[in-house]
Amino acid sequence: MGAIKTHIVRIGNSQGIRLPQSLIEQCQLQGELELEPHSDHLIIRAVAKPRAGWEQAFQTMAKQEDDQLLDGNSMLEHDWDRDEWEWS
Repeated sequence: MGAIKTHIVRIGNSQGIRLPQSLIEQCQLQGELELEPHSDHLIIRAVAKPRAGWEQAFQTMAKQEDDQLLDGNSMLEHDWDRDEWEWS
């Protein structure tokens, strides 16, 4: 799809643009959007979801056995643990 022309329209005390449904569907826009202004253009994109892709990354790490603690020995019991804490 090539460039689409539209007009700035008044919406209450503000101004806005109307996006054609086909463009919204093509870009898979929904819910909250992120606007990034530049000197002569505006980028509109879907807000990235926090932790998107983490599940797949964890599965890949597990398959590669790369999901071990980097400081694995830190979980060992130390004298400080026995002397300073009262475990009940």
